[in-house]
Amino acid sequence: MKNKYQDLIEQTFEFPQEEFEVVNNELFFRGIDMMSLINEYGTPFRFTFLPQIGRQIEKCRDWFKISMNELGYTGKYQYCYCTKSSHFNFVLEECAKHNSNIETSSAFDIDIVISLFRKGLLGEDTYVICNGFKTEKYIAKIKELIDLGFDKIIPIIDNFAEFELLDEFIDTPMEIGIRIASEEEPKFEFYTSRLGIGYKDVAPFYKWKIKGHKKFKLTMLHFFVNTGIRDNAYYWNELRKFSNVYTDLIREDANVKYLNVGGGFPVKNSLAFEFDYQYMISEIILQIQTSANSVGAKHPDIFTEFGSFTVSESGGMVFTVLDQKRQNDREQWNMINGSFMTTLPDTWAINKRFIMLPINRWNGKYERVFLGGLTCDSDDYYNSEQHINAIYLPEFKKERPLHLGFFNCGAYQESISGYGGIKHCLIPSPKVILIDYDEEGNIKHELFRKEQTSEEMLAILGY
Repeated sequence: MKNKYQDLIEQTFEFPQEEFEVVNNELFFRGIDMMSLINEYGTPFRFTFLPQIGRQIEKCRDWFKISMNELGYTGKYQYCYCTKSSHFNFVLEECAKHNSNIETSSAFDIDIVISLFRKGLLGEDTYVICNGFKTEKYIAKIKELIDLGFDKIIPIIDNFAEFELLDEFIDTPMEIGIRIASEEEPKFEFYTSRLGIGYKDVAPFYKWKIKGHKKFKLTMLHFFVNTGIRDNAYYWNELRKFSNVYTDLIREDANVKYLNVGGGFPVKNSLAFEFDYQYMISEIILQIQTSANSVGAKHPDIFTEFGSFTVSESGGMVFTVLDQKRQNDREQWNMINGSFMTTLPDTWAINKRFIMLPINRWNGKYERVFLGGLTCDSDDYYNSEQHINAIYLPEFKKERPLHLGFFNCGAYQESISGYGGIKHCLIPSPKVILIDYDEEGNIKHELFRKEQTSEEMLAILGY
């Protein structure tokens, strides 16, 4: 009778997979012995496998190269990393090693760019795409970048007033872009994104303010949808409207030579995940190519801004089950030594699911459970997996602790939860471990930061 946890997984999915395999009843992630990390550092801990960041960047470049060659597309491709997905220095430095361009969202993001530049990790030839609502401080920081010698910094106009601020603060000629306010999916509470300028207003705004301007040239058109790049009618309809604005601007003699196709690629969140990245890229390029050909324009360079796609699959979170509570004859709660609300806030805020697998005891019988966090909030729980609408784990045994891993959660979780700050019920920020290869190609790891202490939290609170 096949009633072990490993039997359940192998009967439900194609397993093992590229990043997961089981050796002696213990889980390995991308060749990393997870139990050895648990034995050395204890739990809970967050980890980042640095090589995966570069792999994602190069993989995407290869996809675009293949599609551009097949379609005879003559423009170039530029990969940008969105700093907001993870601001940690080890993430940005890994992106810099792979010559990624940078997309910023605030004045403080510019300070990150300046820090990398002063360390010699970022050159003046790096594209810096400045998105977000521009305050005077943000624009002042953009000017600081210009003064440092950056000549490929492109502020993206988010509203009409920003253009006036740029004109006031910036004295030198520079390229600028315009963000188009896309229409939201029907399920949203509002029709049009609050970010950017409406489709119908872009060409009139260009003619009114930018055409013939002595300092600014409109070279980039930026398009973004909150739901990301998906093969559905909504996405293709928004991309078509974006292409129509591009051709309208070309007809007005605008020198739009860069199209920034925002909206991130999806990230694997289930063992049953499937997405044809190559197909999507080819279809996007074909639509842009068709639009450019229709107005006799040179094929524009294509920019993408990928944050989650860049870092999500490098990160994970590991907990240990402390105890099991039986609340009635049907519900069993496995209590973890951490909090979902404070370490994986997307599971609480937007019901996001990550890949969750036990680290050990794969040869044990399994049971259906709920997972509870340590805070006193009733919403601090995790109760279903997308693939089976429930959580099945090896049976709880007090004498044989069960360790759990949440994978592909390397984006946004630290920044949304306020890493190193004050958490609900003062649950501390977990330790952070960095994993890489040494010169011989062997796995190495180090402690980046210890678990937050009570003294650190009390100092923030003024005690």
